Amino acid sequence: MRRPESLDRAVRSLFALTDTHAVERLVIVDNDPQATAEATARALALETPFPVTYVHQPQTGIANARNTGLAHASDARFIAFLDDDEIASANWLQALLDVQKRYDADVVFGPIEGKAPDARTSIRPVVEAFFSRNGPDVDTLLARSYGCGNSLMKRHTALNGDTPFQVSANQTGGEDDILFARLEKQGARFAWAAQAWVQEQAPSHRANLAYLLQRAFARGQGPSQTAASHGEIAALIRWMAIGGGQLVVFGLGGIGTGMGLTQTGAGLLIRSAEGLGKLLWFSGLEPKLYGASELKRRS
Repeated sequence: MRRPESLDRAVRSLFALTDTHAVERLVIVDNDPQATAEATARALALETPFPVTYVHQPQTGIANARNTGLAHASDARFIAFLDDDEIASANWLQALLDVQKRYDADVVFGPIEGKAPDARTSIRPVVEAFFSRNGPDVDTLLARSYGCGNSLMKRHTALNGDTPFQVSANQTGGEDDILFARLEKQGARFAWAAQAWVQEQAPSHRANLAYLLQRAFARGQGPSQTAASHGEIAALIRWMAIGGGQLVVFGLGGIGTGMGLTQTGAGLLIRSAEGLGKLLWFSGLEPKLYGASELKRRS
């Protein structure tokens, strides 16, 4: 979505993989109606050590983009996801594949190091921590899921069907949470590849407290919405009770420690926003951060 410089950086990180032969095909999905990534993608295709498929999906939305990419990799055994704001480490793909083989996992997740050079200095560690993903120090099976960015999935078990990512989440995100919640109920096997590092570069419009509070609110809505969609009333009540506690405790703490002007205050406000999301999980209250909303912001 209008980030050709990020796309170039992400793809070039794949040139330095320890085993580029592990990449059977790279699918690049351009989700800008004006196809602004095409020139960059075509130029990269001339340099890559593996075949590149460029696809234009003019209907904006993060689920649309992911589903479109999958439609052009229907014959693959495994799909690895690298977002265009991420930079793969040299051992990234091999680490994911090794862990998948060891545990016969349906989905493998890797760690993310967040970077936010444009964030305000006083809260930069909080911003970078928000965009980071930490997990076990060793490869292992998981009892939970993470996000789709920096993951490897079995194509025909984890990603079956024409639209495994729910298009109702096109503007709000969370399409991966919905998928993984369904896979968990089906008994899918999740694993963690401790050495499959990527670095995520937070752009300036996301490297601020206002954006983090919106994302935290949406993140908080996730477990409550999942429980409600499955008709799990007891779980919904529990998540809402947890959210109420987070809102009160962390909200008061955030107000008392600088209202987001300090690292401690910003961190507490983010936690309180997650709590508020657990309480206000109702449809229609989701922040719209992707797709048409992102296009409007960039226009």
